[in-house]
Amino acid sequence: MDRDAKQTIREQFTPRERTRRGVLAALLGGGVVGATATPIRGYLDRFAPFSGSVWDTVARDLPEQVSTPYGSASLSYDDTGVPHVDADSEEALYFAAGYAQGADRLFQMDLQRRQMRGQLSAVVGDRALPSDRFHVKMDFVGAAAASWDLVRDTESGRLAEAFAAGVNRHLDRPLPQEFDLLDYEPDPWNPVDMLLASIQISWGLTGSFRTLRKETVAAEMGQEAAETLFPDRLDHDATILGHGDDATENDQTTSTVGQRRIDPELTAWISAFESSPGVGSNSWVVSGDHTDSGSPILANDPHLALMAPPVWYEMHLEGPETHTRGVTFPGIPFVVIGENESGAWGLTNAGADTIDFYEYETRNGQYRYGEEFREFDDERRTIEVADGRDREVTVRKTVHGPVLETESDGDELRNQVAISWVGLTATRTSDAILELGRSDGIADVQDALRRFDLPTQNFVYADRDGNTLYRVTGKVPIRYTDDEPVPGNRVFDGSGQDGEWPGFVPYGESDWDEFIPYEEMPHVIDPGYIGTANQRIVDDADYPHYFAESYSAPFRGIQLWKRLDGRVESDRPITPAFMRDLQRDTHDERAAMFVPTMIDEAGDAVDGPSEELLADLEGWEYRMDRDSRAALVFARFLSHYRDVVFRPRLADALDSRRDPEEYYGNDWVLITLSPDSAWFPDGRDVAIADALDRTATELEENGWETFGDYNTTAIDHPFDREWLNYPRYPTDGSAASLNNFRAENDVGSSWRQICPMDDSSGPSQGAFPGGNDGSPFSAHYADQLQQWADGEYKPIPLTSPDTTTVEFSEGDG
Repeated sequence: MDRDAKQTIREQFTPRERTRRGVLAALLGGGVVGATATPIRGYLDRFAPFSGSVWDTVARDLPEQVSTPYGSASLSYDDTGVPHVDADSEEALYFAAGYAQGADRLFQMDLQRRQMRGQLSAVVGDRALPSDRFHVKMDFVGAAAASWDLVRDTESGRLAEAFAAGVNRHLDRPLPQEFDLLDYEPDPWNPVDMLLASIQISWGLTGSFRTLRKETVAAEMGQEAAETLFPDRLDHDATILGHGDDATENDQTTSTVGQRRIDPELTAWISAFESSPGVGSNSWVVSGDHTDSGSPILANDPHLALMAPPVWYEMHLEGPETHTRGVTFPGIPFVVIGENESGAWGLTNAGADTIDFYEYETRNGQYRYGEEFREFDDERRTIEVADGRDREVTVRKTVHGPVLETESDGDELRNQVAISWVGLTATRTSDAILELGRSDGIADVQDALRRFDLPTQNFVYADRDGNTLYRVTGKVPIRYTDDEPVPGNRVFDGSGQDGEWPGFVPYGESDWDEFIPYEEMPHVIDPGYIGTANQRIVDDADYPHYFAESYSAPFRGIQLWKRLDGRVESDRPITPAFMRDLQRDTHDERAAMFVPTMIDEAGDAVDGPSEELLADLEGWEYRMDRDSRAALVFARFLSHYRDVVFRPRLADALDSRRDPEEYYGNDWVLITLSPDSAWFPDGRDVAIADALDRTATELEENGWETFGDYNTTAIDHPFDREWLNYPRYPTDGSAASLNNFRAENDVGSSWRQICPMDDSSGPSQGAFPGGNDGSPFSAHYADQLQQWADGEYKPIPLTSPDTTTVEFSEGDG
């Protein structure tokens, strides 16, 4: 395409700076971050204003023949744009898988790689500098390189190289139009990028700065306020293991929290790059003892950021040692969640504490560690900035890991912390994921999970031999102070060598001997049925190790156990249809717990429109359905109630330096506050009435009548242009329902799968929030979104289409 044509497109589309702002809105807001053979011109009329020579960029039909040094393979696409790869060798299989991902998701892969490498500013300008500064100082690239040194000579390493070669075959073909609009070309993909993609996902699931927020609240408002907003334990009996047992008192202590205040500027800067609020998942597995077929059934729906294109990429791979179908993250060769001929598996976030923070005594640019002062490991790096001045950044490290800091704002503020995180050392998860896809039964799976170092996950499994399994994966450190184990729910004195992780080597190869042993990680073999929804895993008193600083609120877990227990106790067999109904369950336990309180306490405190809203809640069955008026009222009430309760006191305590919403307690904390709590200076009834008044005003201003008017999909492309964004559809579900959708931050069920382990029930089924192809000119860009929004499923069999799109044959390329 010539220069004049490119300029014309930019003028028709949007000024460059507006494009960059759209990218930043998606990338820097906390998310987790090719074409098929179908002719594309028939779909272009909806994508005006592109015309003329732009087809050089967007017309990217795949060739029928591709040469490869790895041997023969075939690539075909089904009716939903899912690639099916068949190959004579494993290397050929993963070369073709890389080719498919490069065809369908190249820009997404490159943009996410740039984010993790701290290279966004080079293409979108200086507004990306806070993100780039964080990612460069964390040196995620160094961690990925350490993992590559560990696995490069393993089979997963060799297959990663073949995969990268397949991706790179697209660099000489017409690139996706996003590259043209930002006026840059991608660098070649390499195996370190694959591991960087894995680190990105792991960070989004386990990288939390909750400890720093709790420290600030304790310093400014006292220990009681900190423990109220950030409790170490939420008392309930819906634990994953030991469900139904009487809960015991928690003996964890936080007495050392709040000795010095964390600089809110530091906390705000780095908190922007942790996981999105509400990221979580559901999974459950039921043995053949409780199913109509006599074989197990597995269900999983991970809750992650909803994006265009989606966070997941669906594929089906069949080679000499691999036959698996499911989803992976773009840039990763192996199926992460899915099924093979032996069994099926799913993952949810375990919530284990795999990150700690350290402060130091410093002197003359050195830090004290034990009895000696040491030099910081400093390295100057350059952040390239498009249309601006490049920036120099110091990457600073200690024995514990990278140091993050802000300019000092007084001696009373802690403005730098060092970070230890399991993902900053060499890990073997790529080996584990490869072996899961090849597993032939529960023994193979257990062996593979020994190498699943990161992230910590609730792993559920079922196979065709009738076995079921629940196990927490990953490496969880045992912290030591003066040779005694201590919890990791505080900022440690790094100079005093408190909270040490024996054997941990940042950016090197660690010795895992002092971490929680594999045999002692929570697990159960052949459970009759078990469910996970990010709730507390074990009762603290029954487990010998500190495991987590906190878990998600148990609302989904309570409903999950209620439904599973009720079905089993009814003696009615569990079927795939029941599993689908359970994934689509819209019951909101928050409403069940709090609406009666609202009605009882606020009835005399409201009148007019607010009284009418309270009446809308009478007789409601607490289901967050799109056609429900009560669901709308409760959802918007709860949002305003958070602000009414938490904002005034937090804003006053934090001097309004930062948005106090970052420090709010979760919804379990909110609705279980006692009526005489200090958070209700004028009484709880007044707070409820105030929130109802705000809700009435909001509903009138927006013209919302039912939940579906508000609860709509808003899944956008990074450029945030109408013709690139996904369509808006009303849908069901809330943050606290098993059918999980959070309109306020675009998080929800990012993939749904139901996998019966018998032939009589038909193939597994799934649902996908968007489309598998990242090109907006493809028929498969958003073709599954409405089906997903309506709670419908598609078959996901371990079979391939009859037609072939691309043939790969032996050659030099």
